[in-house]
Amino acid sequence: MTDRIVERIKRHEGWRAMPYYDTLGNKTIGYGTLLPLNEDEGEWLLRHRLGLVEEELRGRIDFYDRMPEKIKEVLLDMAYNMGVPRLLKFRKTLAAAERGDWATMAHEMQDSHWFRQVGRRAEELVATVERFGGAEEAIA
Repeated sequence: MTDRIVERIKRHEGWRAMPYYDTLGNKTIGYGTLLPLNEDEGEWLLRHRLGLVEEELRGRIDFYDRMPEKIKEVLLDMAYNMGVPRLLKFRKTLAAAERGDWATMAHEMQDSHWFRQVGRRAEELVATVERFGGAEEAIA
């Protein structure tokens, strides 16, 4: 596949960020991508977007790469859910994470509107931090 054909299809299909109906009445998005997506496409999109979110975390949280893997996964999950700018407002949570104070990190996560909003997801992430705290592993 060449860049030339990609550009041609982009020109022919046009870009639509929001779903629309094509001339045959098919629900479509992007450059003529039919909806619904199949599961493989959905996973590709998830992995792609997670990569973008993680890249943004690396650029905005200077200690991110020094965090234990499970804690990075918690922060990545939170950022994917709410966006990096909103995660950055969790100053006490992030300060505790930087110190390797997992108990305080878990407490600060629970003491948030986000925790009450997302329910089971937040409970699982807090439990991950709490279990990790028992391992007494600190930032490298």
